Amino acid sequence: MSPTAADDYDSPWKGALENAFPEFVAFHFPDAHSQIDWARGHTFLDKELQQISHDAPTGRRHVDKLARVCRHDGSEDWVCIHIEVQGKRDVDFAERMFVYNYRIYDRHRRAVASLAVLADDDPAWRPDNFSVDLFGCRHSLNYPVSKLTDLTADFAALLADPNPFALVAAAHLLTRSTRRDPARRFDAKRRLVRLLYERNWTRQRILEFFGVLDWMMRLPDELEAELWHDIEAIEGERKMKYVTSVERLATKRGMEQGIEKGIEQGMARGRAVLLTRQLNRRFGPLPAAVADRLAHASVEQLDLWAERVLDADTLDEVFAGN
Repeated sequence: MSPTAADDYDSPWKGALENAFPEFVAFHFPDAHSQIDWARGHTFLDKELQQISHDAPTGRRHVDKLARVCRHDGSEDWVCIHIEVQGKRDVDFAERMFVYNYRIYDRHRRAVASLAVLADDDPAWRPDNFSVDLFGCRHSLNYPVSKLTDLTADFAALLADPNPFALVAAAHLLTRSTRRDPARRFDAKRRLVRLLYERNWTRQRILEFFGVLDWMMRLPDELEAELWHDIEAIEGERKMKYVTSVERLATKRGMEQGIEKGIEQGMARGRAVLLTRQLNRRFGPLPAAVADRLAHASVEQLDLWAERVLDADTLDEVFAGN
């Protein structure tokens, strides 16, 4: 697999996963969740994760999250959970799970549970094991997978599920199914935003998961503007000025930063910063020519490239023809 291959689909998931990790595990891997003593907390091992990735001998690898948790039975002081979110078919995926599992074990000498969320479009692709067998010596890994396409069988139940990652999964599936139908995506996004408010969550949680939905389900400018009018109406009904207050603040900051060059350039600057972060996470450090292109792009160009980030395998595909 090339260094720029899209071996993750995690950009819109990461913040939510970090802020609601127990709920993520409960939704995708309920058996594991039931065995973890969440009252004792959990710790993300980001520095260790970076070192493992840096030292990996098989090229660029990306692990979404590595966390330290404790079990109810107290059999060990703590154990590791390795989470990978995979957005596309990848012939090397099972091997990557195997490699990271044993490298994490080698580093910590702790039991490691590797868990995979498969967010691709192929219902038949279910890599859940990898093994090496030679002269009677066998080394293997079998790991649980959560397949998002399975959730389409009962979409109503998915929307009714109070776990916030049910909405994330629904947004992912609806994003895939409405790629070429902006009107359907608008209706779907508006429905999910309303569900956010109906959950009666805290302001912070609504903002976190609105950010995930908004990143995934991008709309043309005219539909985006219409959606904001609907959000204002929803917030008026429920007396919750959450999302629209943040949007107004962001707009104000963009105007202040770009006032000498006009409001449009201020908006473009904010979009360029966000897109740069997304591209860095997908493809690594950006060439100087790409960074310059982002800095001088229009709002329309930036929105188009941001839409392409979801499915592009290379930087060239993101910027093709523009």
